[in-house]
Amino acid sequence: MKKSPLFFAAVFVFVAGVACAQNWPQYRGAQASGIDDSTALPTKWDVRTGENVRWRTAIPGLAHSSPIVWGDRVYVATAVGPGKAELKVGLYGDIKSARDDAVHQWRLLALDKATGKTIWNVVGHESVPKIPRHPKATHCNSTPVTDGRRIVAIFGSEGLFCFDPAGKLLWKKDLGPMESGYFQMPTAKWGFASSPVIHDGKVIVLCDVLAGSFLAAFDLEDGRELWRTPRSDVPTWSTPTVVTAAGRTQIAVNGWHHTGGYDFATGRELWKHDGGGDIPVPTPVVAHDLIYFTSAHGRSRPMRAVRPDASGDISPADSGARNPAVAWEHERRGNYMQTPIVVGPSLYAATDIGLVTCFDAKTGEVRYSERLSNRGEGFTASPVSDGRHLYFSSELGNVYVVPAEQTFAIAATNKLDETCLATPAISEGVLFFRIRDAVVAVGAERRNLGQSGELRSTRSSGRREFAKSKMTSLSSIR
Repeated sequence: MKKSPLFFAAVFVFVAGVACAQNWPQYRGAQASGIDDSTALPTKWDVRTGENVRWRTAIPGLAHSSPIVWGDRVYVATAVGPGKAELKVGLYGDIKSARDDAVHQWRLLALDKATGKTIWNVVGHESVPKIPRHPKATHCNSTPVTDGRRIVAIFGSEGLFCFDPAGKLLWKKDLGPMESGYFQMPTAKWGFASSPVIHDGKVIVLCDVLAGSFLAAFDLEDGRELWRTPRSDVPTWSTPTVVTAAGRTQIAVNGWHHTGGYDFATGRELWKHDGGGDIPVPTPVVAHDLIYFTSAHGRSRPMRAVRPDASGDISPADSGARNPAVAWEHERRGNYMQTPIVVGPSLYAATDIGLVTCFDAKTGEVRYSERLSNRGEGFTASPVSDGRHLYFSSELGNVYVVPAEQTFAIAATNKLDETCLATPAISEGVLFFRIRDAVVAVGAERRNLGQSGELRSTRSSGRREFAKSKMTSLSSIR
């Protein structure tokens, strides 16, 4: 029977939607939204027994780079040095750099999404790190990005690297010394963390450092620099976000003196806002025809919503004053480390002490502000969601599951049994957590049809694979 054009159009839309749901191409997924609501995620799991744990794959080295997902693969970057690197988690104010002056290897790994098996593990660069890191940071904080044909990673001061799906290095660019540190004490170097973004065949890179800051676009095919716009601000650790709204495509960037929007095609500044926390880390998020920015440290920690058609200098004359370009703002309810998340009508934000605030995303009205824990643990990873629940990971590896509602509750608390400072990825109902020494895939137990047609649970086989992978030594990884 002949199919109508509408049938094929419907099939195309369905397949495209499924493909999009399967992929988590960059830090916090598409546009850093942090959401994949296509499939419900498990709210409970047990890493010791293997309940709802699909697999666990050991990863060498130390990195807070988040996993990304494309098709049937999980990509993860890491920095491998001699011995076990120092990592100091928790709530503290030490600004001194860690001492890592030995040779490191910056690696990119491809894992099979279904089994966790290492498909390839390649060295992108090998040298002594050019810039020190903070004891809570690593030499590989930036998350890779992919469009399915290319995988691009920033290895800090070591440069920008592009690989193909087989792990072959296609091109690399020297971005200069990425001296990210405290502007009031330049000798305190903390490590680079902004992640690259791919849009319309271009790689967007934000390099806010102690000297020579810039926003730039590179050709994805060959690494040619297409434009570079100088910036004047303190070091930031935020990833840019591409926003298509109000009849234009812009790059939204976070900052202290220069939060702003830049024309995607040319890098020309469209608008700017002066004011906020003086250590900007969270990434801009887009929803409800608004761009959400937050930062903290120093005298201010705002949470604000900016209209995408902003133009010129939109800095208010007085702190907290109303501005036509700023839909709403709270001067003292912002985040230090975590990128906020918008689920339905609400914007959720968690501070480094685990204080979660729920705002009405359109008006800024506060619905609740509650603590996840009284244990005194720190929170660095940003929340993600399946549209039903929010997942907040503490640095100690406790994952708090909170219903995506306008009233606060904790549906479950699960342990990863290891430190966790990287934001997880989501794909097809599975959470991919990057813990200190491994990637752990958490997903509901599947039931498959056996050869005879009977339903067969994969629970026991999944647990066997989990136990087997947990015993695998790092030396077995190629």
